[in-house]
Amino acid sequence: MNEETPESASAPAPSTRRPTSKEPAEDSQLSTAGIMTGSMLMFIGFLNVLLSISGGFEITVFPLILYFAGMAIWANAAIEQPTPRYIVMAVAIVLGLAFFHYGEIHFWHKQVVFWFTIVIVMFFMFKDSKPVT
Repeated sequence: MNEETPESASAPAPSTRRPTSKEPAEDSQLSTAGIMTGSMLMFIGFLNVLLSISGGFEITVFPLILYFAGMAIWANAAIEQPTPRYIVMAVAIVLGLAFFHYGEIHFWHKQVVFWFTIVIVMFFMFKDSKPVT
C-alpha cells in the first residue's frame, strides 16, 4: 500500500538539484561584465552631472539616460534576489524614460541624482562583503 514509484524515488526534488560545474563560471563572468558595464555607464553619466553642478552649466538628458541605463544593467548583474533586482531595474528604466520624455534637466534633478549616488556609494562602502565559501 505504501509503494513508491521508481520515478519519484530516483529523481531529486527540483530545489535540491546542484548546478553543473560550468553554470557558476559562466554566470560569474556575465555578471562581472554586467557590473563593469553598468558601473562605467553610471560613472560617465554621473561625471557629467557632477561637472554641470560644479560648473553651473546645463546638460542634456543623454547623461541621465546613460546613468539610469547603467543602473539597470548593474542591478541585473549585481543584485541576487529577484524582487529587489527587478524593482531597481524597473525604477531605473522608468526614470530614464521619464527624463527622455520630459526632455529637460533642472538643477534639482541633478542634485537628486548626485546625492542619491553619494548615498549608494556610502552604503556599499560600509557594507560587509559576503564570505567566500
